Amino acid sequence: MISFNKYYNLFNIVSVILVVSSILLLVFKGLNFGIDFKGGTLIELRAADKKINISSLRDSLNNMDLGDVSVKNFGNETDFLIKFENNTKKNIIEEIKNNLENSFGNTFNFRRVENVGPKVSSELLRSGIIAISVALAVMLFYIWIRFEWQFSLGAIFALFHDVFVTLGFFSLFSLEINLSIIAAVLTIVGYSMNDTVVIYDRVRENLRKYSDIKIFELTNISINETLSRTVITSVTTLLALLAIYFFGGEILKGFSLAMILGVVFGTYSSIYIANTVLVRLNVTQKTVLREDKD
Repeated sequence: MISFNKYYNLFNIVSVILVVSSILLLVFKGLNFGIDFKGGTLIELRAADKKINISSLRDSLNNMDLGDVSVKNFGNETDFLIKFENNTKKNIIEEIKNNLENSFGNTFNFRRVENVGPKVSSELLRSGIIAISVALAVMLFYIWIRFEWQFSLGAIFALFHDVFVTLGFFSLFSLEINLSIIAAVLTIVGYSMNDTVVIYDRVRENLRKYSDIKIFELTNISINETLSRTVITSVTTLLALLAIYFFGGEILKGFSLAMILGVVFGTYSSIYIANTVLVRLNVTQKTVLREDKD
């Protein structure tokens, strides 16, 4: 049997540091919102000439007075992703095509062009925040009516830990936040809650079964009894996500990375956040039996 409970205090300190750091990053550095939320234009190019590099492409676009321009490789050295702020010029795409043709010749294939206006982007951002908030609220309501309030509090801390730490990671490395990341965060909420509920069910079952075992040891027993299920689920999910991250193309990297972080943090929090709350609140058999009578 693995003694997870020996490390409760250590990982609680680590979790507090991670959450506080994530909140500070979100407040003072913020998130790197993509075109979906900031508004602007995104262009995906493929160059026929491998000699074209990012710096020369960026210099050519900066001469067009497009505002803040971002140019980076997209997948391989001949694919480029260009992003710039909303521009009031008409036929701006045609102007860019003509400028690049004059600078480099007819060597570019415009594979994708997306344009999001400021009104649409603000509505998408608001809808994304509402979606995450509603998902958290519904999950917490479910836990509240399914388990005793001590269990609910543990699930709340675990959920907020996973969401904040994942967003903090994206803030720290200035990774782009778009609609796919919002979808990933919503999935993280469900995954984390599912893992927590499985362990909580076993904890509550063992509370009824073993009246002479303290909650400190009982949570450790419950985690070990559900460990095979947790490992199999987490590993198989991670294998699929890693395959998407490395072989799914650049456009899926942000989504798969958020999911990978969510699976790791969700598994961790179900053991070292949700269960330690029960230990701190000193949950006993009387707690469960009292709720059963009610």
